[in-house]
Amino acid sequence: MIRVATVDDLAGVLNLYKELRPSDPNLELNFAKDKWIELINNKQTYIVVAEIDGELTSTCALGINMSIANGARPFAIIEHVITADKFRRQGLSRQVLEFAISLAWQQNCCKIMLLSGENLTSAHALYELVGFKSGIEKGFVIKPPI
Repeated sequence: MIRVATVDDLAGVLNLYKELRPSDPNLELNFAKDKWIELINNKQTYIVVAEIDGELTSTCALGINMSIANGARPFAIIEHVITADKFRRQGLSRQVLEFAISLAWQQNCCKIMLLSGENLTSAHALYELVGFKSGIEKGFVIKPPI
């Protein structure tokens, strides 16, 4: 089943994120719950999940960003695409991405952007499969100093 995450999905999403970002710090439980509720209740953020037999298997995050450009249409960003290792090669990442893309079009977004690690060529093939094109715009990232 592909759906938008609910408040009850925190543990499953955190498990998936641990696979994506194993060096991220563990969050204190009450802090994580508070942030999760804030995230789930934000009308401009969607955490899309795939669920098999009660287990979250894949996810991606969709953010809707309001704009005054492009006829005042919003634009979207997709991040944190992950499928649990034991569920890979079953089309789950494709399904959560297609669901997120559909949500963005329903919100009248003028475009959807997605950043990916430069060397993740298998992920890039997936992104192209669902319609993303490279070479149209160039992405840049800045991170805070350590």
